[in-house]
Amino acid sequence: MLSKEQNETLTQVGPNKPMGKLLRRYWHPIAASSEVEKIGTTKRVKLLGENLVLYRDKSNNLGLVGDRCAHRGVSLEYGFPTECGIRCQYHGWLYDQTGQCVEQPNEPENSTFKNKINIGGYPVKELGGLVFAYLGPAPAPELPKWDLFVRDNVVRTIGYAVIPCNWVQIMENSLDPTHLEWLHGHYFEHVFEQQGRPQDEWKITKHHLKIGFDEFEWGIIKRRVLEGQTEENEDWAVGHPIVFPSMLRVGDSGAHSFQIRVPIDDENTLHFWYTCFVPKEGVQAPEKYPISVYECPIKDENGKFVVDYIDGQDMMAWITQGSVADRTTERLGTSDRGIIMYRQMLQRELKKIENGEDPKCVIRDPEVNNNIQLPQEEDKFSEGGLLSGVAKDWNTRYAPNLDEIIEICKGGKVTSNL
Repeated sequence: MLSKEQNETLTQVGPNKPMGKLLRRYWHPIAASSEVEKIGTTKRVKLLGENLVLYRDKSNNLGLVGDRCAHRGVSLEYGFPTECGIRCQYHGWLYDQTGQCVEQPNEPENSTFKNKINIGGYPVKELGGLVFAYLGPAPAPELPKWDLFVRDNVVRTIGYAVIPCNWVQIMENSLDPTHLEWLHGHYFEHVFEQQGRPQDEWKITKHHLKIGFDEFEWGIIKRRVLEGQTEENEDWAVGHPIVFPSMLRVGDSGAHSFQIRVPIDDENTLHFWYTCFVPKEGVQAPEKYPISVYECPIKDENGKFVVDYIDGQDMMAWITQGSVADRTTERLGTSDRGIIMYRQMLQRELKKIENGEDPKCVIRDPEVNNNIQLPQEEDKFSEGGLLSGVAKDWNTRYAPNLDEIIEICKGGKVTSNL
């Protein structure tokens, strides 16, 4: 268990908090590119406790600034982008991409008042269909080109949800291998039984014989040996990574996915499921096939958690721990050593920034940042293509074009109007 103070250090993400300072050293996705692809678009976002407005100006550049005009405090969500910034709709004050006020139309022409006004602005970049923001000290590091963001010949989908809980308990779930056999195994069978569905539609109830965790350059590799397996199986020999500080990589030969946890504030997390479907050998995905963006439901119309898909089960587990899990009352066992390892890594990296060093996974060298390949087992659980077989039991079931994506990957034709 942790003390109250230790728990607060891990979970609080405000600009003056230790973890907030660490997380500001990284680029975080804040929107899908398609949400702001139209010139003149604005979108209100919140990241690491800061209220911001994302916009695309008339020069087709993205900007990210504080959400309130310094004049009278109205929201710039309703401001209008210009050739080089965003103008407040109330009295016309104009802000550039750094948040600096550059025009005050009703002030004297020779006034220097505008020079004293800055609402704050942050760098934004696009990669792989996502918009990323950096809220940390200059100079900004490289925006990591993880393999799935730059991979060729795949069909992408982006699912998202705003999770009403702290980001750390979501990440700790990723360092907890044995929940697979229970939450996504025995519990799945219980859910199917309640629904009157055959239990053999989805069944991962094999007991974990062994779990392992190894630190590597980009984070932690998670490994497992299930009943009927040996250490020669890819689940152990390769495993899959948790990319520090806030991303999980999962999948199989049919699809690879990033789960990206973006702290909105201490009690809310923007979660992205970024999936690349891989066509079978010899099949070419259509060029410029649109990336479908969809919301993953947390609860049904009756206010109950949607638990008949894997990601819904995870969300139920994360949220029911409370908005911020109380780690002063937890009782960790030997199967929780991955969680302990991750917490120790967070604490170690906090010390690095206190010493003026770059923390883990902050990339400065463009050559290092050229298509960073991450290890990933292809033959999941030695059962063949997992996602390609049961994609409708994952978040991708909510992709509006899932059936077409599956046909494309099999070599079928595009039938929808792109």
